[in-house]
Amino acid sequence: MSAFSTRLSAVSEGVRIAIDAVRANKVRAGLTILGIAVGVFVVVAISAAVHGINDSVAKDFASTGPTTFFVSRYPISFENCDGSENSCKWLRNPPLRPNEVDALRRLSTVEAVGERLDWGAKVAYRNTELSSTSVEGYSAEWTLISAPEVYPGRAFTQSEARTGARVAVISTLMAERLFGDSDPIGKTIAMNDVPFEVIGVFKDNSSFLSGGERPKAVVPVTALIRAIGARESNVGLAVKPREGLSPTLARDLAIDDVTATLRGLRGARPSEESSFAIITQDKLFETYNKIFGMFFLVMIALSGVGLIVGGVGVVAIMMISVTERTREIGVRKALGATKATILWQFLVEAATLTGIGGAIGLFVGWLGSLLIRNFTPINASIPPLAVVAALGASCITGILFGMLPASRAARLDPVEALRYE
Repeated sequence: MSAFSTRLSAVSEGVRIAIDAVRANKVRAGLTILGIAVGVFVVVAISAAVHGINDSVAKDFASTGPTTFFVSRYPISFENCDGSENSCKWLRNPPLRPNEVDALRRLSTVEAVGERLDWGAKVAYRNTELSSTSVEGYSAEWTLISAPEVYPGRAFTQSEARTGARVAVISTLMAERLFGDSDPIGKTIAMNDVPFEVIGVFKDNSSFLSGGERPKAVVPVTALIRAIGARESNVGLAVKPREGLSPTLARDLAIDDVTATLRGLRGARPSEESSFAIITQDKLFETYNKIFGMFFLVMIALSGVGLIVGGVGVVAIMMISVTERTREIGVRKALGATKATILWQFLVEAATLTGIGGAIGLFVGWLGSLLIRNFTPINASIPPLAVVAALGASCITGILFGMLPASRAARLDPVEALRYE
């Protein structure tokens, strides 16, 4: 018999004995499998959720273009800030003024500058009322920067944006909830009891991180401020660089020009910090990675606890198995079985136990990803690498924790083992 055939026979025998051990020691084996299954389930479910969130982030970035950056009164990171102006110097930053926006629009490296302001409002049509809605104020450059799919109807014009016309472009979700199958174009809705005429419907491609699961309306930013009472001081800018030979170079040149222009208009000295924040897609992604990276590490740590609990169970059940099968081990050694053969057999048994737990955890994790995808805004999906990692981790746990009882079995003296009662 070849070495491969011998090894394959040992594997099949080890799997069979492991299954017999599960049947004979249902409680101990069940607890061991449960610990492994919980650990694998956490890894798989969190990986599926993070994978879905990553897709959502990529979708948001794609909707505005990879080179678009933002000018804000405040930074996105509030580290070392206790709420006072001494520690949070950015609280003293002045709001962006109209003359500054006009100056940025005249820059040769900038294609479009869009004013943007997020707000919330109660939206109603006749007897239907939506309390949890997102109302976004934009300048007319909205169509240049975000490139929304507006149909039916149209987006608002430069004239409507400048005069603060009470017109609204609503998302398909808001149109469905307010109007059902009827045509919303030309109808009047109330935002915080202020009438707005619906002039268009757009497909909202933003993710749940950007409020994509909520009904949304886009109105001229001037109308949002004058009619609904949004704070003008919170207006931010989205800047689309003019296309060049290199997207990265075009973005960097636009950032340099925007920074120099704003600092010049505000009379900032070379040694002074800027009284505004430039936020690139890279910074947003870095902030996202920090937040979800810590969350992912915590979840991995919790899954590690489950694997350790399962590993301890492996040690216990395999020690019992070695004790119960002492005479069997003695007989096998007397018939010529080597230490390596005995060691291999018990490691296969341990890996089989944890492999069963891993398979159960993977299946439950898959069910969990389906629940996440169907009952939350997260489009969860299990990446293939997570499947390999989960099953690999469960089998490695079995081998590592099974090494002690397997080594004990391999070291048994055949004479003493045969005398064991």
